Amino acid sequence: MSERSVKDIEHKVGHIQEIEFSDGRKRNVDFASFSFYCGHHDYEKYQEIGKLLEFEIIEGNLNLGDHTMIFPVEDLYQNRLIK
Repeated sequence: MSERSVKDIEHKVGHIQEIEFSDGRKRNVDFASFSFYCGHHDYEKYQEIGKLLEFEIIEGNLNLGDHTMIFPVEDLYQNRLIK
């Protein structure tokens, strides 16, 4: 079985992004819990939706900003940004 990866992302509303994965599934992931409640000052900039939308998909991973954040694909798939 091949490793799951991010294929595409579409902004829905607010901090919600629809993420399409390599297995064809789509998940609505709300980044508000991460950006507002994570408690790390480096991530506060992602409270601004414009900053949240500055992402790249590189080698199947979601990278925010200047690679400040790279989310584990399985956490995105499970919609589990904060553990």
